[in-house]
Amino acid sequence: MAETLPAASPLPRIGEVTVAELSAALKAGIADFRAAPTYGLIFSTVYVLAGIALIVVGAGTLTWTLTLSLGFPLVAPFAAVGLYEVSRRLEAGEPLVAAEIFGVVAAERRRQIPWIGAMLVMIFLFWSFFAHMLFAAFVGPSAMFEPVSPAWLLTPEGATHAAIQIVVGGAVAFFTFSVTVVSLPLLLEKEVDFVSAMLLSMRTVGANLGVMLVWALIIAVILVAAMVPMFLGLFIALPVLGHATWHLYRRALYDPV
Repeated sequence: MAETLPAASPLPRIGEVTVAELSAALKAGIADFRAAPTYGLIFSTVYVLAGIALIVVGAGTLTWTLTLSLGFPLVAPFAAVGLYEVSRRLEAGEPLVAAEIFGVVAAERRRQIPWIGAMLVMIFLFWSFFAHMLFAAFVGPSAMFEPVSPAWLLTPEGATHAAIQIVVGGAVAFFTFSVTVVSLPLLLEKEVDFVSAMLLSMRTVGANLGVMLVWALIIAVILVAAMVPMFLGLFIALPVLGHATWHLYRRALYDPV
């Protein structure tokens, strides 16, 4: 007998997000992490170990670097979903049963989350190709296989290269932020296709552009600061931001009456 697919959920409506709500979402994220630190540490470990592996294992080894870099975007959304599920349960007053939480994460492989992972891989491939081609255009193809002195960045060519990379990298990062900031928690809670979820996420960012730019900047600053001590700060920063994203999603979208 064919499996009956769940009915599609109506798309939520976009609300107005204020800077005060960003603060409230962060405070709620901290509260959720304090209420369930074990789950936060478990899911953040996925990110931290992947970051360390990219530096330690992948350093100087193209095969390992590509394998880890391409695999990480496929796994990362599932870790985020785990954090959202914990926040959802805390919000609803439901018990935090490990088997049920990990069961929800495992069940996502049959839903829409894997398509988000595939989209993230495509974004990564574009950025990787652009970064390599830009570097080769400024330094020459031979420099792709030879070390370049850090002093090169102080030359006019190096400074120009860095400026272009920062601008394009920032645009790619903000696009990634825009298509995932509310689409991932939405896909956990609703029966929505991933394309509609990403488009709605982009419209939500567009409707609250100034505040969402502030939120993206907050995320960037916290993550950079957390990565300084050998990625160890990510064990706290990532779950707090993950839980906070759930609460921001609750404030950004609401069900039609």
